[in-house]
Amino acid sequence: MAEGSFSGSGFQCPLPLGSSDTIQLAHGGGGRLMRQLITELFLPQFRHTGETSEGLREPPHDSAEIRLGDGTRMAFTTDSFVVSPLFFPGGDIGKLAVFGTVNDLAMSGAKPLWLSAGFILEEGLPLDTLRRVVQSMRQAAEEAGVRIITGDTKVVDRGKGDGIYINTTGLGWIPENVHISPSRIRPGDKILLSGDVGRHGIAIMSVREGLQFDNALPSDCAPLHRVVRAMVKCAADAIHCLRDLTRGGLASALNELAMDAHVAMVINEQAIPVEPAVAAACELLGLDPYYVANEGRFVAVVRADAAEELLAVLREQAGCTSAQIIGEVQPAPAGVVELRTALGGSRVLDLLSGEQMPRIC
Repeated sequence: MAEGSFSGSGFQCPLPLGSSDTIQLAHGGGGRLMRQLITELFLPQFRHTGETSEGLREPPHDSAEIRLGDGTRMAFTTDSFVVSPLFFPGGDIGKLAVFGTVNDLAMSGAKPLWLSAGFILEEGLPLDTLRRVVQSMRQAAEEAGVRIITGDTKVVDRGKGDGIYINTTGLGWIPENVHISPSRIRPGDKILLSGDVGRHGIAIMSVREGLQFDNALPSDCAPLHRVVRAMVKCAADAIHCLRDLTRGGLASALNELAMDAHVAMVINEQAIPVEPAVAAACELLGLDPYYVANEGRFVAVVRADAAEELLAVLREQAGCTSAQIIGEVQPAPAGVVELRTALGGSRVLDLLSGEQMPRIC
């Protein structure tokens, strides 16, 4: 059980009131406004000749694929980290910055190789704090088997930052037999979830709001590329798409895939593992655990005839013993995610219209 009180200072109105010509917190929350910002502002400006009006030859994915002259395929991704607080149960901003980018590469089936690291530091930040973060990044890189090979540092005036912001960019190699993309999702595919959901977001909120639990509730922050590698070794061609469950959680990730692949998804609520402490905290804070962020969880959309075999492999991996088959892909209605509840009813899991948990990564 969770004990204590909370101030509510970390929460924002879940529904933005009317349109705005300024950036809102919800534009970074992984929901509807963030998707609109990307598709309506960024992609039209950055697409190249021959690309679609949506700005991509392929649906959006966690990494861009670069094909070299000899046919070698590389995955390329970038991510920025503004988490508050800097240190939380199970991790810190440095560990998160390494594993977050490693996991984006992993969702393309790539072997992560190299990272860059950019730091925006606020004047007055204690050097001991920076040292802890950088040491954590080194340890995380060693654990993930990647090298941080270049970087940059900028300092902003006191009061014009929040301690540390970090950007990491990653490059990885995609094996020849791996083809992972939302465009490969087909009706009849099964949806696998790698473990319990909501722990990272609740670990962050427990620090912000002073919540105490009978048992420690650490973030699920972890590298996923070795888990993916084991699945690829088992049945590479059967893995149609992967998506990690960061901002916006499980529900937002499923919505993105359903919209990008022009399919529907039906999810069995009873199959979704949620730790009791997470469920209790979500009830106390008025949060839906399916929208709470994770940093070591992903969904895999796989061919139905390989689902049980891949599930068995998944459950053998560290941190994935509670993996489940949670649903399946259907042809219509396109872009809709339906949750079949434990009581026999159903409800639509929609994209968030606001920001329920700002700055969780």
